Amino acid sequence: MEYLYEKLMKYASSDYYGFHMPGHKRNNITDADLPYEIDITEIEGFDDLHHAKSILKEAEGRAAETFHADETHYLINGSTTGLLSALLGCTERGDRILIARNCHKSVYNAVFLNDLHPVYIYPEYVPGTDMNGEISAEQVELILAEYPDIRAAVLTSPTYDGVVSDVRKIAEAVHKKNIPLILDEAHGAHLGFHPYFPENGNQLGADIVVHSLHKTLPSLTQTALLHMNGSIVKRDKVRRYLHMLQSSSPSYVLMAGMDECIRMLNDRGEKVFAEYTILLDDARRRLQGLRHMKLMRTERYDPSKIVISVKGTVLPDSGNTFTGRELYRCLAENYHLQAEMAAGFYVVLMTSPADTREGIERLLTALFEIDRKLDLQKRNKKDFTDISESTAEEDMPFLEKNTVSYETVYNAYDAEQKRAEGSKPVRWAEAKGRISLEYTYLYPPGIPLIVPGERISDQTVTQIERYEEMGFDIEGTEHTGMIEVLANE
Repeated sequence: MEYLYEKLMKYASSDYYGFHMPGHKRNNITDADLPYEIDITEIEGFDDLHHAKSILKEAEGRAAETFHADETHYLINGSTTGLLSALLGCTERGDRILIARNCHKSVYNAVFLNDLHPVYIYPEYVPGTDMNGEISAEQVELILAEYPDIRAAVLTSPTYDGVVSDVRKIAEAVHKKNIPLILDEAHGAHLGFHPYFPENGNQLGADIVVHSLHKTLPSLTQTALLHMNGSIVKRDKVRRYLHMLQSSSPSYVLMAGMDECIRMLNDRGEKVFAEYTILLDDARRRLQGLRHMKLMRTERYDPSKIVISVKGTVLPDSGNTFTGRELYRCLAENYHLQAEMAAGFYVVLMTSPADTREGIERLLTALFEIDRKLDLQKRNKKDFTDISESTAEEDMPFLEKNTVSYETVYNAYDAEQKRAEGSKPVRWAEAKGRISLEYTYLYPPGIPLIVPGERISDQTVTQIERYEEMGFDIEGTEHTGMIEVLANE
């Protein structure tokens, strides 16, 4: 058995001199300490990712075995490439497709590229958490019965917040229609390696599973995996899109990092995950002792995500509402702890097997210090009532389902064509009731609040304005504070 990193290091110490790409020639003539010595191109003996026959084919085979998949492909353009290839490979132009409305923007880009007609399924709202909940398997069955021409289904589990859906039950529902389930499990590459965590999508029956190795495992940024299972998926077609969309010059540094990550899982994974879960479980147990802030979770959940809610708290000096954005800033500026993401009233903190006891202790110390400074008794009762009662309706506006059907007015492709009939940018207050021609994201995590072809609701506009007031960046639109809409509708 030969690992890519070991072979690269042997080559680096050999007397081979390269008259080929890359231009640094494996010599560091810059002032940066970067791994130039192992950064090569597809030279003799190092295989070709797009036509893998030797060392890369073996590496992908190891990955498939490790993640319980029939077939696995390295992704050096991140999970985005995997999701695009999966959706384009599982559909024909103009097909109807079932999409969880809280999917990543790459799913919507695939919808646009293949002129797909999305039917949206909305995650359940979890009262008191301000988070999207699960995708209901029963609701999936109902929608598939209502739209018999759906050709594929795609959902995200775990979500950015760590919420897990019943993938096994959803896969069973989808397979009754003999269509594939595409699972965006980018945030779940660590699943299935210890009983403390749920099983991964390959074990639960998904046909295509996309993992971001770099999100929750020790791998370099931009590294991911696409897994395929069963006989429903046209694997050749998915592979063709992978060849189209992946770089023709894949990074051997990134691929060596993936191989070493998988090597660790196979050689030392049991020990590493045993230590990690003990550390994580202790941290979660202690965080239950927060008095004013709250550790959140749902019924089915990925415990690697530490989600801290500040809902109902106020700043002791000013009496102003304490927001997720302010907790995020406080952790960064006062404690040099960088959270993953801030929402309106909570913060997402990601953990992984690479976390140290020192790092976890610093986080716990900071959260308990902040918690002691929060004084619920000083909150303004009216402000608190407004927040607690309105959040269910406003904090996650993309939960609002079209009351007429599960479909938008136009799909994204048709909405783009409508520009020819006339469009104009309008301010948010004027956008209510209009049909959008642009995406709108609260980024991260890149889940669209608005997609092209949707009619913009009053509720969504109110929440976007609220996010802007709280200091969040609203992305996706060409003009700041405005959105392009159909002019003559």
